[in-house]
Amino acid sequence: MSSVLDSIVFWHWWVLGAVLITIEMFAPSAVLLWPGIAAAIVGLIVLIFADVGWEFSVLLFAALTVVCAVAGRYYIKRFPAKSTGAPLNRRGEQYVGRQFTLVDPIVGGRGKLSIDDTIWTIEGPDLDSGARVKIVKVDGSMLKVEQG
Repeated sequence: MSSVLDSIVFWHWWVLGAVLITIEMFAPSAVLLWPGIAAAIVGLIVLIFADVGWEFSVLLFAALTVVCAVAGRYYIKRFPAKSTGAPLNRRGEQYVGRQFTLVDPIVGGRGKLSIDDTIWTIEGPDLDSGARVKIVKVDGSMLKVEQG
């Protein structure tokens, strides 16, 4: 067993890092990302210092995994990811306060409004097509509008 461990070289660590990071792409969390990064760093150190024994490499891998996890957690808390869109299942909220031009008229208090790739049901005062409306509220999948 010792002869197998003694034959570990830098590219073994890089393969381990690549495998861990690849598995991480299919996993629902960032658990394997940090050991993957640590394995890549250990591979670089073993490449630079070829006489590093496997015992030191494994200890370095364990220590770097902890360091990467703590540093990653700090970075994520310090620079959180910014949301690019509306909250899931509340897409209409991004339109509140915006104005649009009616293509179809509002008749009997109801009409339709095409925004981006979606046709929304709207509720508001009767207005002719071409009128400007402002979205004031979202009620489920219905947008409440007023003349804008």
